[in-house]
Amino acid sequence: MRIGLFDSGVGGFTVFKKVVELCPNTSFIYLADTARLPYGGKSSNEIIQIAEEISSWFSYQSIDGFLVACNTTNAIALDVIKNKLDVPVFDLIESASSTIKESRVGVLATPSTVKTKAYTNAILNFNPKAFVLEQSCPEFVPMIEMNKINSNEIIDVALEYLEPLLKHNIESLILGCSHYPLITPLLTEILPSSVRLIDPADALSLQLKLFMDSKTRNFAKKKFLVDPMFCVTSDPETFSIRAKYWLNVFPEVKLVSLQKKGCVS
Repeated sequence: MRIGLFDSGVGGFTVFKKVVELCPNTSFIYLADTARLPYGGKSSNEIIQIAEEISSWFSYQSIDGFLVACNTTNAIALDVIKNKLDVPVFDLIESASSTIKESRVGVLATPSTVKTKAYTNAILNFNPKAFVLEQSCPEFVPMIEMNKINSNEIIDVALEYLEPLLKHNIESLILGCSHYPLITPLLTEILPSSVRLIDPADALSLQLKLFMDSKTRNFAKKKFLVDPMFCVTSDPETFSIRAKYWLNVFPEVKLVSLQKKGCVS
C-alpha cells in the first residue's frame, strides 16, 4: 500500500518517523511545499487554495491513504482535502484530541491554527469540562527550518511562549505544529516534569496502523523500510541535506509542480 504525506517543510519528518516505525512495510510519498513555507501566517483563503492544489496533485499519485502532517492545513482546510481525495484521510488534530485526559491543556501552534481554535474545539468535543489555552508561536517554524534549534534566540522565544501557559497551570502541552517535536529537548528542559508533552504524531500513527492492519493482515515477518519518495516544490538539494540531518538518510528529492501534477524536468 502507498500512503501520501504532506507538510510545508521538514516538520512532517516528525510524523513520518512515527508512522514508519509502526507501519514499516508501507510505501510513502512525502510532499513538502517548500516554495510557500511557512504556512503559519497565511490567510484561510491561501491555505484553502494550497489544500486544493495539494490534494489535486496527490489524486494523480495512486495512494491508498493520506496523512495531513501540517496542523495549519488540518485546522483550516481538512474538509477540502477529504472532499477531493477518494481515500481515507488521517489528521493530527482529531487524532491527538481524542487521547487527552488532562483537565488543563496548553497548545503551541502557528498563528493560523490558533486563530481557528481547532484544537480547543476538538478537545472540548471529547472532554467538555477541559480548560484549553492555545499559544501562537510565529517564530518557531522559521527558526527550526533554519536549524537554529540550539540557539540562545530560540530559548528566549520558547520561554516567552510558554510563560502564559505555565501561569495557567497546564497539565499537558500539545505540540500543535509538526515542526515543534524537533525542539522537544528544549521544551522538556523548560517545562516542569509534571507537564505531559504530547506529540500528535503518536496518535496519528496509531490510527494509520489500525487502518493498515484492517487492510493487510499478513505483513511479512521481517520488517523493512520500503524506500519512500520525497518531493518538494522548491530547492530539493537543501531539503535532501535536511533529510540527512533529521532522518539519517540522504534521499533523492524530486522537484515537482503542483500545477502540472508531476516532476519538473
